[in-house]
Amino acid sequence: MGLAVEAWLRWVPRWEPSTHRGRAAPCRRCLGSPILSAAGIGANVPHGVQHGLSTRIKSIVDHAVAEYTARNLPMLQAELDQQAERNRARAYRPAEGLDPEYEGMPLDPDPMPGAPFLFTIAGMADDAAAELPALPPLTDEAKAALRQEVALADDYANMVGREICSLMLRHRLAVQSAISQYVEPQIEAMLSELSEALDSPFDPDTP
Repeated sequence: MGLAVEAWLRWVPRWEPSTHRGRAAPCRRCLGSPILSAAGIGANVPHGVQHGLSTRIKSIVDHAVAEYTARNLPMLQAELDQQAERNRARAYRPAEGLDPEYEGMPLDPDPMPGAPFLFTIAGMADDAAAELPALPPLTDEAKAALRQEVALADDYANMVGREICSLMLRHRLAVQSAISQYVEPQIEAMLSELSEALDSPFDPDTP
């Protein structure tokens, strides 16, 4: 986990508000995240900064759960293998291979009223997925067994998440220091510019 935090600390100095657009809906990965809370990242920190860390930590949880599933949950592993094979067969996979700070983010900007898109990246990805044949149906017994294995995987993921929260406390000062050094000055500068523009909206000398 320390490597993930170190990677985020190297990335934070490159973060700029202008490169991160807002979201119409809250990010379920970041909103109320106990891991971000343990790291000392509050809700007032820009979402792009939050997302860059939460996604890196999520990859650690995903890797741990994948190893646990491969060892202990054969039905769930078989389902995941089938889904992975389907994903590899898709001709268009725009959400793969993204940098961590962009993983899970919307593929398209929010639509403007009265200006519909001719096409969207998410729509093209859905079209590519729809061309694949459906997975074979499961019996009721198999569905029940699969639900039980999914519940076990969820429990393991929660356990790993709690352990990571404890470990994250060790990095709290470094995370908060990075935010104070690289993020807060940019936000303050934006607020200062906005305040000046509002104070003199008709001043010809105001850029």
